[in-house]
Amino acid sequence: MTAKDTTTNLTRRRIIKAGAAAAAGTLGGLATQGVWAAGSDKPEKEEVKVGFIPLTDCASVVMASVLGFDKKYGIKLVPSKEASWAGVRDKLVNGELDAAHVLYGLVYGVHLGISGPKKDMAMLMTLNHNGQAITLSKKLADKGAVDGASLAKLMKSDKREYSFAQTFPTGTHAMWLYYWLAANGIDPMKDAKIVTVPPPQMVANMRVGNMDGFCVGEPWGHRAIMDGIGMTAVTTQDIWKDHPEKILGTTAEWVAKYPNTARAMTAAVLEAGRWIDAGLQNKMKMAETVAGKSYVNTGVDAINQRILGRYQNGLGKTWDDPNHMKFYNDGYVNFPYLSDGMWFLTQHRRWGLLKEDIDYLAVARQINRIDLYKDAAGMAKVSVPKDVMRSSKLIDGAVWDGRNPKLYAGSFKIKA
Repeated sequence: MTAKDTTTNLTRRRIIKAGAAAAAGTLGGLATQGVWAAGSDKPEKEEVKVGFIPLTDCASVVMASVLGFDKKYGIKLVPSKEASWAGVRDKLVNGELDAAHVLYGLVYGVHLGISGPKKDMAMLMTLNHNGQAITLSKKLADKGAVDGASLAKLMKSDKREYSFAQTFPTGTHAMWLYYWLAANGIDPMKDAKIVTVPPPQMVANMRVGNMDGFCVGEPWGHRAIMDGIGMTAVTTQDIWKDHPEKILGTTAEWVAKYPNTARAMTAAVLEAGRWIDAGLQNKMKMAETVAGKSYVNTGVDAINQRILGRYQNGLGKTWDDPNHMKFYNDGYVNFPYLSDGMWFLTQHRRWGLLKEDIDYLAVARQINRIDLYKDAAGMAKVSVPKDVMRSSKLIDGAVWDGRNPKLYAGSFKIKA
């Protein structure tokens, strides 16, 4: 679709919506309930089952339901708590879930058939930036391994099998863990044993000594510190400032069948993310809500510090991090940048998950539904960036801008 076609479609939808608003005699705020459910934009499916894993960054999906942003767009979101990312994958593929709070790299892996059953997928929006961490066990810390350099030193001097956990083979946590280890001279494919563990089980497994470290989303990094069994070696925002993390994902088939529902769902979650980032009071309310048994099922004190950027490493160090978990950040968080999706593909290639180079840009264009996002952003009155690419410098000094993904994927000294 050309930029002109997109503009024309957006204009046509806005005219329809404006007419519906005038007919309903409603303007502004939550008083617009039902406006977007009128005419040709009426959602095809009114009840939408959205899977989530108990993590802090499921918050915008949960709050869209709890606060009623979904009703504003003529749908009802039904959050469904899931046990593992593999379970989310399977339920998306077989249609048990309409959509999900899901790992960026999981959706890409399924689309390419490198992480289970192959199915064409769709990424509707990014849910959050930042806010994950790599945790090392207190046993390692007692031996001097408190960051990447000291871990590498210990692994060379104290020879044994070191075990690290991530949450899904093609997912974000696996890529952050591999990238960080490699940036410190540790080959994750040769120098360590890598295992897959569902997020809520990370702390329990470290407690009984099953792993030396793990990468997972909050609140489980901070929970390990509160329980006195781990320490934060690095935050993922220190690996890549403002990195993409969870996304709102579904199948391409579902989007084709329910395009208006997809737009409505995206707009509702966009509004929830904007609400969360609007201030301290909203963040604290969010923390209280998602800490509940229906969602993350943990103490609110495990959540409410790091969402404000208040960090401690478990060894006495504390700091304020302005690059903490963000759900909106003036819309910068949520846009489905093509370069973000392509980055995961380059890492899948780097670590041998992809056996050969592919058309990275073409795949990102297939999955990242910028057309639907722009429609939803228009509905929610969220600004949209002009460029579908963005540039970032990662922890090892390498710059990623999406321009030459094949060269980038092959440029690393440590790779499969």
